[in-house]
Amino acid sequence: MQFFSDNLPLLRDAFLTTLGLSLLSGLLALVLGTLLAAMRVSPVPPLRGLATFYVETFRNTPLTVVFFFIIFGLPQIDFVVSFFVGAVVSVGMYTAAFVAEALRSGINAVGPGQAEAARAIGLTFGQSLREVVLPQAFRTVVPPLGNVWIAMVKNTSIAAGFATTELAATLPRLANANAGDILLILLAVVVGYMLITVPSAYGIHHIERRVAILR
Repeated sequence: MQFFSDNLPLLRDAFLTTLGLSLLSGLLALVLGTLLAAMRVSPVPPLRGLATFYVETFRNTPLTVVFFFIIFGLPQIDFVVSFFVGAVVSVGMYTAAFVAEALRSGINAVGPGQAEAARAIGLTFGQSLREVVLPQAFRTVVPPLGNVWIAMVKNTSIAAGFATTELAATLPRLANANAGDILLILLAVVVGYMLITVPSAYGIHHIERRVAILR
């Protein structure tokens, strides 16, 4: 117990950093991913092409490379951000590609008659997407979006390599100072991640049951 009492402030701050990084990245990914999904089903070919290019680029690029580009590449064109903001942007932009694909699958699952009915009453493409199709698509893709969220929380550990003191970043620091307590250190870090992911899983399951579409 001496280990936990001595290192509680560091573990608490690292946990809060991981939680904040996850929430902000998740929000960015959800907004950007929704926009990309709308562009992917747009009747305008250049928008579809641009969204496809983004999704394929980020889905096939390691997250570490995205971090390098944001943290070390952007300063080359005089665009400097803090390490934490860079981590949020990197994780958020990377995850947005997966959110877009999950949401696009939900849009495709909505019956074509729904969109045709919306157009028949005079709604534009944007209106029918926003008011008819997307609400049903979100209800359909709660489980895959939940999986994307949990994967994203674990992906925040990459930020440890870019001067962001989140949970994974505490591992070497604590291990160097407490070599005899390595198992306790690992346990503390694992529990920290589980404090975010396990309640998330239960929350996602609850939302899924509440909004499930009976077919």
